[in-house]
Amino acid sequence: MTFIPAAQEDLAGLLNREVWERVRLLAPTPARPVLSASLILIDGSGAQPRVLMGKRHPGDRFMPDKFVFPGGCVAPDDKRMNVAGMLPELVEMRLAKVGPAYSLPRALALAAIRETFEETGLMIAERDCGEPENPPGSWRDFAAHGYPDLEPLHFIARATTPPRLPRRYDTVFLAADSSAVTHKVEGMVGPDRELVETAWVTLKEAFDLELAVITRVVLYELEKRLAAGMSHFLPAPWYRVGRQGWVRQEM
Repeated sequence: MTFIPAAQEDLAGLLNREVWERVRLLAPTPARPVLSASLILIDGSGAQPRVLMGKRHPGDRFMPDKFVFPGGCVAPDDKRMNVAGMLPELVEMRLAKVGPAYSLPRALALAAIRETFEETGLMIAERDCGEPENPPGSWRDFAAHGYPDLEPLHFIARATTPPRLPRRYDTVFLAADSSAVTHKVEGMVGPDRELVETAWVTLKEAFDLELAVITRVVLYELEKRLAAGMSHFLPAPWYRVGRQGWVRQEM
């Protein structure tokens, strides 16, 4: 499928044609969305911004061989990990709309940082404060290099997998400049890992990769946000399915 920029195309309409027209014919399922978070790393040092994308393992049941942003599900440990640097206020406010738990904004942000580390080895960490004491289990490898830093994060979009699918996610897409990466652990990407390869690509190059439709939509939301200066005050969308199909709702 060739992606058509949103200036010429309603993005919710694109999702309706490419996703909902097929999904709405499926039988209902009891699947409830699982909370997850992705992190878009942006390298703005060149003439055109580049983003980090990874290719999923061909043996995965979920989106095999697709290029994605690093990310994954929120884990219980993400609610217990200590941090350095607070979430920007507007980012926290938007993440708070995902659910009622007071700890959810930080947990979503931490999931994005942890999953990015586990899938790419790249760390957004504060290293001048030493190592956290007694980090929860899934954070021990990260904690050997410092505290996760929430301050560089931006909110880009939220998307909820439509009903009638056996696996559903309620995903927030966050972003950070690559200058926030303070350390890299080698060996986290390869043929036996979740991401078999990663690449820094321009947005134009990204659109030519093998992507899920929602990834294309989020890339265009990112492109618009970059063009407008990446202010936290810019509008941010939630893509979800209502009674008549996909809708784009401001958060």
